Amino acid sequence: MANPLQFVQQTRAEIAKVVWPTRREVVLTSSMVFLLSIVTAAFFFLVDFLIRQGLQGILTIFG
Repeated sequence: MANPLQFVQQTRAEIAKVVWPTRREVVLTSSMVFLLSIVTAAFFFLVDFLIRQGLQGILTIFG
């Protein structure tokens, strides 16, 4: 079992190694996530629409 003081010192040393993103990096990555979410939603909307239209066409022909 480690000494509590030694544990705190090691923890602080590890935290000092962390590289935090800049504000610009956060804004860019957040924008990319938002944009790709919109693109993905549009893609799945289009696929769903095409499948629905195809099934309705098939049911109209055979129904």
